Amino acid sequence: MKQSILFLVCTFFFMFTNAQNITVDSQNYTPQQLVENILIDSDCINNINVTSVVGGDFGGIDQSYGYFDATGTTFPFQSGIILSTGRLNNVPGPNASLSDDNATDWVGDADLEYVLSESGTINATILEFEFTSVASQVSFNYIFASEEYQENNANTCQFSDLFGFLIRRSGSQDQYSNIAIVPNTNIPVKVTTVTPGVPGSCPPENETYFGSFNDSTAPINFNGQTDVLTATANVIPYETYQVKLVIADEFNYRYDSAVFLEAGSFELSSDIGPNRLIATANALCEGESAILNAYQEGPNAYNWYKDDILVQSDPAGCTDCGIYTVTEAGNYKVEVLLADGCIAYGEATVEYALLPVVSDSILVECDLNQDGLTTYNLFNAISDLTIQNQNLFIDNFFLSEADAINNLNPITNPQSFENTTPFQTVFARVKNTANCTDIAALELQTSNNIINIPDLKGCDGAIVDGFATFDLSEIETSILDQIPTDAIVNYFETEDDAFFETNPLSSSFVNTIVNSQTLYVKVSSNNQCFSISTVNLNVLYTPLLEANETLVYCINGLQEPLTIFGGVLNDLPNNYYYEWQFNGTTTAINTLFYEVIEAGSYTVIVTDPNGCSSSRTITVLPSALATIESVNNVGITPNNVVTIEISGEGDYEIAIDDEDGIYRDNFEFTNITQGFHTIYIRDKNGCGTIEEIISVLGFPKFFTPNGDDDNPIWKVSGTEEQFQQITSIEIYNRYGKLISQQTNYFDGWDGQLEGKQQPSDDYWYVANFIDGTTYTGHFALRR
Repeated sequence: MKQSILFLVCTFFFMFTNAQNITVDSQNYTPQQLVENILIDSDCINNINVTSVVGGDFGGIDQSYGYFDATGTTFPFQSGIILSTGRLNNVPGPNASLSDDNATDWVGDADLEYVLSESGTINATILEFEFTSVASQVSFNYIFASEEYQENNANTCQFSDLFGFLIRRSGSQDQYSNIAIVPNTNIPVKVTTVTPGVPGSCPPENETYFGSFNDSTAPINFNGQTDVLTATANVIPYETYQVKLVIADEFNYRYDSAVFLEAGSFELSSDIGPNRLIATANALCEGESAILNAYQEGPNAYNWYKDDILVQSDPAGCTDCGIYTVTEAGNYKVEVLLADGCIAYGEATVEYALLPVVSDSILVECDLNQDGLTTYNLFNAISDLTIQNQNLFIDNFFLSEADAINNLNPITNPQSFENTTPFQTVFARVKNTANCTDIAALELQTSNNIINIPDLKGCDGAIVDGFATFDLSEIETSILDQIPTDAIVNYFETEDDAFFETNPLSSSFVNTIVNSQTLYVKVSSNNQCFSISTVNLNVLYTPLLEANETLVYCINGLQEPLTIFGGVLNDLPNNYYYEWQFNGTTTAINTLFYEVIEAGSYTVIVTDPNGCSSSRTITVLPSALATIESVNNVGITPNNVVTIEISGEGDYEIAIDDEDGIYRDNFEFTNITQGFHTIYIRDKNGCGTIEEIISVLGFPKFFTPNGDDDNPIWKVSGTEEQFQQITSIEIYNRYGKLISQQTNYFDGWDGQLEGKQQPSDDYWYVANFIDGTTYTGHFALRR
């Protein structure tokens, strides 16, 4: 303390003032000054000696450890010392950049790795010192901050730098103990152990001790930080202890972290017990008391304070000194006045939580044999026992109230508990979120309600096999006048399933026993059994019909009606009911046969007196005689193509020159001989055949003008329409002399030139067409 004023003067001289962000100083404090005058600053902790310091050296102008001042900022500490895995000048806010530093030859720490069971540390900042205490306990306050806190980022669940406050007796070979732990646990404080969690990636861990994620207005340049935590060490008075404060990056230098130690907080302390808070579910419950114990060896006096008001003084040497009994909420502090004039301080906050509000209740379960004994799921009474408070839960059930109060001998099978006497009472231990409990009595009663359920009928399917699909929801509809208005109805295959509400059936159910089956119907009201009754499922006979079919109806002029029928496969009982529908509209009833006079979709529904129906559909397609739209003749025999274009509602095929010959689907013919031909077009569906004569344009290969009637004239064969496409025909002898030029093709050439018969020989012709094309060939004259 001797140099405190001098150090404060130096601090204000070398540090620039900032009203919002902390300031740091890595140059003007020796490690000894940081520990002895900043962190400890107490005459009751002696023999303070810094034995080692290791950190990152950034060119001699910055270090990874030093002093910080947070006066005027929102940071929880006003001042103190800081150890970082990066350069100190990156620590002050705002949190607008990534602290991500490295330095030459900056290694990790083996002691830290060993104590935390971790590996791969680098960039370790270490401050080691020795001290002696006059009391049996010392403590100090700290905050851990890190760039690895990243809000809503899954990396927060996986990565964390390491730090520890390691302590052991000096000169001993004892292993270090780490006192930087989550309160009331042995868990080291890290990003991954003190976190609010990340939705979808990891749950909260020790969330109570997490401080905040930091935005761009934060006074420090780290993404997140813990709340104020306290490190406490039990020591032997006047023994020398070695402390190693160490923080290090793990695996790589990325994303720096820091630990802030509050100035003057390293002091004598007295552990009087943990804070008893509602938020951490360890508050006292109504009517409870707790003992705060600050006793330390020696002729010490104790002053107890509640909310800063002195409530008890224990003089030195008194009986039961250092003990205070808490019976109401408050902030409790103790001053332990040690024999040498030093004072050790202890503090604990105690809150009281309300007891859960519970209600004694009745649980009703069904009892088929009506002997008053049955099986209960005791948890079905939760809603009544807790008065529908979702913040309460049942810890256990007990056979006696005493066992419930003392939490002894819980019922081992509360979900399938069998009462031993009618109207037996069991006891529920009800807890709230503060872990406070109260006891509620649960009387077990039985229900003997019987519901009369009519048989449920199902129609057999297309295959008669004794199985049908039942709509179980029809059961509830049929019993509405027998059950409570808030009833819940479920269906089960076995009685056990109904009792224990296992394997409930869906509303659409196919029987598993042929022809008939009994199901169990459980009706519950207010989460309690109102009745378990049975219902019979009966599979009914369904008419068997032929498969759907397609027929053809000819629409050529006047036609006889097409008779269709219901298609019942089995014997035709006279008590079936028939309904005929045409294109969805009912057109006839109660007739097995139906006369069709137009195409369309006909459905017949055949119903048995038991109400089961089957249906089939007869699709009637229209068909008719074909209509020839055109005959296209391209080319001249023998190189010609004849194409017939038709229309009509049928399916057609064609033959040529032989009505009983071979029919084909292709309506195009090639290389048809010259002259006249008959084509036959018939409907494949049997609606008739039409015929048509066609002509193929051709030039004879020879003629014989020898006085008889066989081929006396050489002339073109075809129709007048075809002739009109020809402008002229010129005939030449073999020497190229024009013998005849014709424009009237009905007369032809008789083999003469100017009344003289021309000799038997080979002659040539040239036919000229309107479209400018010509066709040349030759023929023979034979006498």
